[in-house]
Amino acid sequence: MGNRDMPEGRPRAEQPAGDGVHGAVSVADEENPFADPGLPPHEHRIQDVDERAAKRSERTVALLFTVSMLATIGFIVAYLLIPNGKSVFVFPLGRIGAMNFALGLTLGVALFCIGAGAVHWARTLMSDVEIADDRHPIEASPEVRAKVHADFRQGAAESGFGRRKLIRNTLLGAMALVPLSGVMLLGGLGPAPGTKLRHTLWAKGKRLVDMNTDRPLRPEDVAVGSLTFAKPDGLAERDEDFQNEIAKAALMVIRLLPDDIKDKRELDWSHQGIVAYSKICTHVGCPISLYEQQTHHVLCPCHQSTFDLTDGARVIFGPAGHALPQLRIGVDSEGYLQALGDFEEPVGPAFWERG
Repeated sequence: MGNRDMPEGRPRAEQPAGDGVHGAVSVADEENPFADPGLPPHEHRIQDVDERAAKRSERTVALLFTVSMLATIGFIVAYLLIPNGKSVFVFPLGRIGAMNFALGLTLGVALFCIGAGAVHWARTLMSDVEIADDRHPIEASPEVRAKVHADFRQGAAESGFGRRKLIRNTLLGAMALVPLSGVMLLGGLGPAPGTKLRHTLWAKGKRLVDMNTDRPLRPEDVAVGSLTFAKPDGLAERDEDFQNEIAKAALMVIRLLPDDIKDKRELDWSHQGIVAYSKICTHVGCPISLYEQQTHHVLCPCHQSTFDLTDGARVIFGPAGHALPQLRIGVDSEGYLQALGDFEEPVGPAFWERG
């Protein structure tokens, strides 16, 4: 604060002490380092005194909200039109899909412009007068509630929300469009339960291919007590949808002694004691990879769900809710193991429409 001129012939100690709010400081206050310094003098912004400057700020805020609306529309268009995984951008730190890049850029611009517009609006057009208010009890009295309501109405009036229609309309438009980005993202959560989740690439005549050697399996390739992982014939790792398809079609092939199989349907769906079960745990979808040769139990490494392969792969321990789906298999004319159809129930964790 600047120095104040003192009237001539008047000792300094006789100057008015002030109220501690508007900046006057007494001698006692100068000796007390914890005295309330008060608020600095209010300085008007150019928008407060020049309506043309206020209009420029209003147009800037409206422009930011409009850009947010356009970015949200761009997000929706990118989600609908850009193929996922078809093309990539190469950056110094790695590669990123064109769809992910477009979605991140447009959503970021949409949210940033809403925030930047709100900040610019508050800093240039809303009231910036600092108000000092005394502390009061937590419980509000009727007078305080009335004051809060009055302050809210005054703040709403000073914000210009009702008077500056350009800002109001563009803000409402931007805020109305941004949630559509979240609605569009719901489509990326996965396929609908009643469609793709019920079917895999397995079909009648599809050969069982060893995941390690990439060769079709014959019955003699599967020894008693061994565990082999298989995939459908024609599915290669270079395929675009390999990860999505193998997550449903991954198969465990185990050879048991027919006398050890307790479940009649399991025996009927096997070939010479060779049984094929989904590799995907029915708890949260982890790949099952641990096989106990002596007990013919398979164990999920994630949460220790345990399935008995001699009894329809039923759950004998752990949080899994139901048995592993079995694939009915046989042998084709050339002696290769083949599927006799798809799984008769969805693989992996249960869902609300499971049947």
